Amino acid sequence: MIEGGAMSRRRMVIIRFYRGRLLLGTAEAEVDEPLVDVAEKAGVEIPTNCTSGNCGTCLVRLVEGRVDYPDPLPPGLDEFLVEDGGVLACCMEPIGACDIDVIPPL
Repeated sequence: MIEGGAMSRRRMVIIRFYRGRLLLGTAEAEVDEPLVDVAEKAGVEIPTNCTSGNCGTCLVRLVEGRVDYPDPLPPGLDEFLVEDGGVLACCMEPIGACDIDVIPPL
């Protein structure tokens, strides 16, 4: 007997990774999963260095969708990059389905 009824389900979203118009891979992600981990599941390599948002090595472009931006922004990201769709894949998580362009730099 399972206590508490049915197991709780995590909200899953689809993330697509592109290089320009070329689809590199697609993966299902939990809404609190860092984009760099989702990319790895999709077979897409995003370079990382610090994995904490300080260096900007993992900078990619959000083409469509939404991510959870921390407040304040980490040192590797500024308002100008955010306006251009800049996302740090190591420390940002999707809020819903997203299309990501992995061509750095912005």
